[in-house]
Amino acid sequence: MKTSIFSRIAKLFLFACLALATVNSHAQQKAKVKDDKMKMKKEDGGKGMNDMNMKAATPLDTATIQRVMGRKGTYNKGEYKITVPQNDLSVMVDGFKIIPAMGLGTWVAFTPSGNGAMVMGDIVVTETDLKPIQQEIIKQGLTITAIHNHFVRNHPNVMYMHLGGSGNTEQMAQKAKAVLDKVNEIRGGDPAKGTASNEAVQNTIDTTQLSEILGQTTGEMNKGVYKFTIGRPDVQLKEHGVPVTTFLGFNTWAAWQGTPEKAAVAGDFTMLEDEVAPVIKALIENGIEVVAVHNHMVHEKPRIFFLHYWGVGKAEQLAYGLRAALDQTGKKASNNKKTMSGH
Repeated sequence: MKTSIFSRIAKLFLFACLALATVNSHAQQKAKVKDDKMKMKKEDGGKGMNDMNMKAATPLDTATIQRVMGRKGTYNKGEYKITVPQNDLSVMVDGFKIIPAMGLGTWVAFTPSGNGAMVMGDIVVTETDLKPIQQEIIKQGLTITAIHNHFVRNHPNVMYMHLGGSGNTEQMAQKAKAVLDKVNEIRGGDPAKGTASNEAVQNTIDTTQLSEILGQTTGEMNKGVYKFTIGRPDVQLKEHGVPVTTFLGFNTWAAWQGTPEKAAVAGDFTMLEDEVAPVIKALIENGIEVVAVHNHMVHEKPRIFFLHYWGVGKAEQLAYGLRAALDQTGKKASNNKKTMSGH
């Protein structure tokens, strides 16, 4: 009888232990899931945007974007960009005319995301535009991710304001259009239809020589400005979990005008955090001004910095200076290892 009682007690104790272990296991699993979610949210800046980007992105509805924006853009590998040349602004820097091809252009780009589209943009603003355009961007529920200059000693003074957002594709297009419409309202018309900077500039530079020095095989001539666009295939950049490509502004570029003896080059460097100091050093040591160091995004991974520069002088020397800076980044060209010291 005692054996039977002890046996029953032992079985009950065993069942209780098993039940407790199961409960603890479930509790640990729930805690782990919760911790993982909190970690994801923290890594995304607490915005909760990772959840929507974990969904499968559907192709962009470019027809809707074009209809809403009222402007035709450029389609590239699933992404869509609308560019607005600021032809209404007459900007001079050190005696050189800055036309849209030299970096005087507003753009808005769309890329697929889990909840429709992610929009990114760079809006050219004057000192008069700055405040009302800021207010319009916030009013539309978009974010301002950067405000910076591209030039110094420029007359009139122009700034560049970066915006971002994500959501329903048609709604994102409506919000972006509202911002561009505000610019039109303040300026008294569509900047693209202006005539102040719609003419070509002089360019007699040997572009083949530039290509050889910089190690870049292709450039584009537009109204006297010869421009190189250099991507960063070594960096898989994401903003809120959405890939950011060369087409969306993740690139280094150099725009040239002038003569072999007196050329002007303006551009943008894209850099990982450990590349910032050596790039700046290389540019300054080679007589090229660094005029801005800043971000374009705020939730990007990995961390990326952008740098604007301006140089005036002999085209060949400027090219070697840029090459020295390029060689400090992951985008090292495989051809022509010359530097200023070896020239």
